Amino acid sequence: MSDQKEFLSLKKTFFYNFFPSKEEEEACKLNNTPHVVTRELIEIRDIYPPPKIDLENPWQIKIKITSYEVEAGALLIPYIETFEYILRYWTLDLAKILVNRCGVCVQVWDVTTDNAPKKYEGERVYLWKLCNDDYALSCIELFNSSRLGVGDEIGLFWDPRSSNFMFKLLSQVSPRI
Repeated sequence: MSDQKEFLSLKKTFFYNFFPSKEEEEACKLNNTPHVVTRELIEIRDIYPPPKIDLENPWQIKIKITSYEVEAGALLIPYIETFEYILRYWTLDLAKILVNRCGVCVQVWDVTTDNAPKKYEGERVYLWKLCNDDYALSCIELFNSSRLGVGDEIGLFWDPRSSNFMFKLLSQVSPRI
């Protein structure tokens, strides 16, 4: 859409420090320890524009619910999708909190029923980093009230206008009572 407002979007990426500085090298020799490769989250200007959010079909992240997600009450979001569709709209400081394995409280709007959206927020609604560098959006209340089950498909996107997740149940394997 050409009338869509442009949002500040700086791509987040990891900078790996493979080569020690002279001081680090000397400290490693002195302590008889190897140099440890470190990584730091940084912002870069992307040569490509940020992904446009199609307001007719904004669901940039689509997930088929697994048994693990149902048991955990959390949606697993791959690393690439987290960085491309979510973190590029966050401040660097907030993104660093998240990648350093701290949960970040967020708000989620369930817009499955267009005329009655439901908001989930508070300390039990948060995005956090998994040990394999993927991420999880925890919201047990959303799972319970939407009666999400294995095989259901959901859509999700980060709305930079409101700084909230938008959620929609796209298809349900079988209606639950």
